[in-house]
Amino acid sequence: MRKANDKTLKEAIEQMLQVYKIKRKYEETGITTAWPELVGKSVANRTRELYINDKKLFVRIESSVIKNELMLMRAQIIEKINDRANARIVEEIIFL
Repeated sequence: MRKANDKTLKEAIEQMLQVYKIKRKYEETGITTAWPELVGKSVANRTRELYINDKKLFVRIESSVIKNELMLMRAQIIEKINDRANARIVEEIIFL
């Protein structure tokens, strides 16, 4: 039987992430890990650099053709990322 102030492990981890102000970094790391799933393996294999800073996703792609395709799909990629994170962690994509 649970006491009134008992928390599930998930609740405790969420609270810890909030208290230590690392929730955003945790979510950002999850997105970079999920990049192949979000854009496909062929694009992920050509991604040389990927990081998030100040709600901007910075991406370095080695193929100019793929880079141009991704530029056209910016809005959809941002939506996928934010849906996956259940938060607005990316507002803009910048191609390097």
